[in-house]
Amino acid sequence: MTNHWIDIANSDCIFIIGSNAAENHPISFKWALRAKDKGATIIHVDPRYTRTSQHADVFARLRSGSDIPFFGGLIRYILANNLYFKDYVVNYTNASFIVGDKYDFKDGLFSGYDAEKRAYDKSSWSFVRDDAGQIKKDPTLNNPRCVFQILKAHYDRYDMKSVSAITGTPVADLQKVYQTYAATGKPEKSGTMLYAMGQTQHTVGVQNIRAMSIIQLLLGNMGVAGGGINALRGEANVQGSTDQGLLFHILPGYIPTPSAAMQTLAEYNEKNTPVTKDPQSANWWGNRPKYMASFIKSMYPEQDLDTGYTYLPKLEPGKDYSWLSLFDAMLGGAFKGFFAWGQNPAASTANANKTREAMTKLDWMVTVNMFETETGSFWKGPGMDPKKVKTEVFYLPCAVSFEKEGSISNSGRWMQWRYPAQAPLGDSKPDGDIIYELFEKIRGLYAKEGGAYPDPIKNLNWDVATNHIFDPHKVAKRINGYFLKEKTLKVGDADKTFKPGDPVPAFALLQTDGSTCSGTWVYCGSYTDKNMAARRDKTQTAMQAKIGLFPGWTWAWPVNRRVLYNRASVDPQGKPYQPEKAVIAWEDGKWVGDVPDGPWPPMADQKNGKSPFIMTTEGMGLIFGPGRNDGPLPEHYEPLECPVGENPFSKQLHNPTALKFTGPTEVHASCDPRFPFVCSTYRVTEHWQTGVMTRNSPWLLEAEPQMFCEMSPELAKMRGIKNGEKVILESTRGSLWAKAIVTERITPFTVLGQTIHQVGIPWHYGWTWPKQGGDSANILCPSVGDPNTGIPETKAFMVNVRKA
Repeated sequence: MTNHWIDIANSDCIFIIGSNAAENHPISFKWALRAKDKGATIIHVDPRYTRTSQHADVFARLRSGSDIPFFGGLIRYILANNLYFKDYVVNYTNASFIVGDKYDFKDGLFSGYDAEKRAYDKSSWSFVRDDAGQIKKDPTLNNPRCVFQILKAHYDRYDMKSVSAITGTPVADLQKVYQTYAATGKPEKSGTMLYAMGQTQHTVGVQNIRAMSIIQLLLGNMGVAGGGINALRGEANVQGSTDQGLLFHILPGYIPTPSAAMQTLAEYNEKNTPVTKDPQSANWWGNRPKYMASFIKSMYPEQDLDTGYTYLPKLEPGKDYSWLSLFDAMLGGAFKGFFAWGQNPAASTANANKTREAMTKLDWMVTVNMFETETGSFWKGPGMDPKKVKTEVFYLPCAVSFEKEGSISNSGRWMQWRYPAQAPLGDSKPDGDIIYELFEKIRGLYAKEGGAYPDPIKNLNWDVATNHIFDPHKVAKRINGYFLKEKTLKVGDADKTFKPGDPVPAFALLQTDGSTCSGTWVYCGSYTDKNMAARRDKTQTAMQAKIGLFPGWTWAWPVNRRVLYNRASVDPQGKPYQPEKAVIAWEDGKWVGDVPDGPWPPMADQKNGKSPFIMTTEGMGLIFGPGRNDGPLPEHYEPLECPVGENPFSKQLHNPTALKFTGPTEVHASCDPRFPFVCSTYRVTEHWQTGVMTRNSPWLLEAEPQMFCEMSPELAKMRGIKNGEKVILESTRGSLWAKAIVTERITPFTVLGQTIHQVGIPWHYGWTWPKQGGDSANILCPSVGDPNTGIPETKAFMVNVRKA
């Protein structure tokens, strides 16, 4: 998330798509309504009319799975009508970069596609370089091989009539949305785009977000107050969990997980450290060796860096470790044991029956939770014979969030310290204590019995407790980082000597030589002379108060910066494009306002100035993004289960690189008359995630007691279904029952000349409780995923609905 919650109030236009923010992310919507009170326009695009739609000034329906045509049409509209912010596009994006002659796009496929591997060779997507190694550019944007012209040509097919035909959105509604949002492309305006799972849970999920990025870069909406692309997280600490490396492909701080093919730290650094010849690019990831060295030292401070590197887990080349692949491998007997820590995959994972069957192949499973879950009790669930399930299940009761101390990092990257409201009940313990005690036992066994590879276990820095009780302050201090050796460094204009144990004040001072440690480099500065996350200071300068920056309230990563890429909010001389809501400004040879994206002068200083997008190798916003697995530009592909047999934009119906599997439950229904209706899953206000906590809260359960299916009056009449009656939903993977809610919130779509019906179901239920509450929506969802992330396509799949 580039901006933060309060900043939404600074927007002139708020574009919400793939989210029912009013019901599912009410804090975000609070600030959207503040913006509306000041004259902002709210746009809502969704298959269903919701409470968010009720507050929107502009509402448009689109069929689930057709987001990229919707965005493609907007990109075309912006370009065709010259509504882009040209100075921003030329100075701050890669629109002027010249793409090599080998790049091509034809019939829905980009150059370099290998049909046998179902993957791209991305080498043809590279830019042209001069003899000095710098990318060739055309600031006039006229060169036919520059990104700008390639973009225009790519989206020329996405005219409004074609977009309307595939999305089901009337042309008049498209026109209204496009006209309204494109108006933010003026220097004095800003627009923000808010999204949630409705954008990501597709086989083109990453490209959905890429399309939003392109729009925001064309309109000059990145880095500015009231701008950015802002992810509405469905859990308070989703941002914090990804920051701390809970995903398989990254270590804490978004450092790539080493491959087993990279045997040494030197080899890792060489292959994972980007290099640029552009003197105005900060190329901040060029500092990756510092962050990797400091991370290794946070884990293994007594070992040299090379030894510590060998201790880190490695990914085997060619293997996919994403969520769906994990359970596919489990089904094949690849795992003996499994920890389900604060998770409920038997209900939360697409193709849930497959997931439950996979768990029967385990020898043991540990579930850590507050209540009985579908995962912990899968062995006695629907369709299971406990006598035939070999899996031994252990249940460890844990404390709830308000029974323990520590930090969370919210969607706006604010690290906020929280204190326990009460002690844990019964035998339950905070997660930190359970982890601490578990590892103490494991380490004791290694010391006693040895093991295949004991050194990483025996040598791990396990100073995370005080008097054998987990200490979140110790962990937070190590996440921040401290010096391991005496070091004299330049701080500002003076030299300063740091002694062992001194906290590292900022990540710019982390070192490659092993003299510093930091568990998560982006959090360096969060716990120095005091716990910055515990701050509650509302003081602001007059400039900061105009946009609600509140720099003394908690702490935001990185370095307390509230708006990422804020150097793009000023012109090349450092003058704010929007003086009345300036994020930063260059005054008297220094930056004022927010913490800038680096201390360098603005770009007009060609000797010392830097480009604003400091995390990209060339310092520019990536309109053309050659790093994605399914193409450098978003292209429409239908969901792997869809109601149409042709793609009006190419001959390629589905994403050719989508993650998919083989097996009896991996049959995908496209244009199958047995499964004629599009289905999407979503949240309701009263329940949370798989409902483990909320279904066990009587007052919330009373408000939303059981599984339901929303459908249009037209579909209900066609199937003879009345409001409140029980219905059966079925897909190629299984079936479940729900109560029918017949509502005009959902209406049929006209897609490529045919009537397409869509239904919607919540995903919060499961068979454990209540007994008449229904089962997980994910029983119906396909286990197919995005080729970049592996996230499943639970927002667009095909079902049948019939009266029970």
